[in-house]
Amino acid sequence: MDRLLYVAMTGAKETLRAQAANSHNLANASTTGFRADLSAFQSRAVAGDGYASRVYATNSTTGWDSNTGSLIGTGRELDVAIQGSGFIAVQAPNGQEAYTRAGDLRLDANGMLLNGAGHPVLGDGGPISIPPNSAVAIAADGSVSIVPQGQGPETSAVIARIKLVDPAESAIHRGEDGLFRANEGTQVLTDANVKLASGVLESSNVNVADAMVNMIELQRHYELQVKAMRTAEENAASATQLLRNG
Repeated sequence: MDRLLYVAMTGAKETLRAQAANSHNLANASTTGFRADLSAFQSRAVAGDGYASRVYATNSTTGWDSNTGSLIGTGRELDVAIQGSGFIAVQAPNGQEAYTRAGDLRLDANGMLLNGAGHPVLGDGGPISIPPNSAVAIAADGSVSIVPQGQGPETSAVIARIKLVDPAESAIHRGEDGLFRANEGTQVLTDANVKLASGVLESSNVNVADAMVNMIELQRHYELQVKAMRTAEENAASATQLLRNG
């Protein structure tokens, strides 16, 4: 009886974990540049003498969906999206370099170039600061140019270049804050092949329809596992009653 309970219990626990990952994807279906989490179930045998017939389920994140989201035109001069693979370098809250696909850039009151989450955008020399201007433009190679305040378009000048990188997926990992970071001992260098598109944003690559179907399937799996636990309880009660009668 305990074997049935064990299998059903571990299955229900891991189904909840899978549902949490799926719900996280759904919650970020409208987050700019979000990459969906991928998760998978695996069967694991219980180690030890006398337990060879017992198997439990596990669910773990296997990475993220590397497909790009669709590009949405906004017309804003500071909105950018990476064309193809690559990342924009930003400064994480702890001061370390991190990477994101979110190109919803803005300027704060001090002229610092930030993304939508408030992380400073990095250039070759650190966080990018933009002086007072009448116009800002971001080129495909990440160059940031401005027209100084009170001047004409002919005075446009490049003041910084956004750091664009394209590390291998195996060289980076994603943190709980949604930012990607280089693995320990790995150096991520600027990649001149990464290009930006201006006036557009990359949408989340979450497939809402698939995520909704997956949510329903996981809910049914959980209900089935709970029913199995109830059946085990009823069987145990019936067996106890038979022993008493005997």
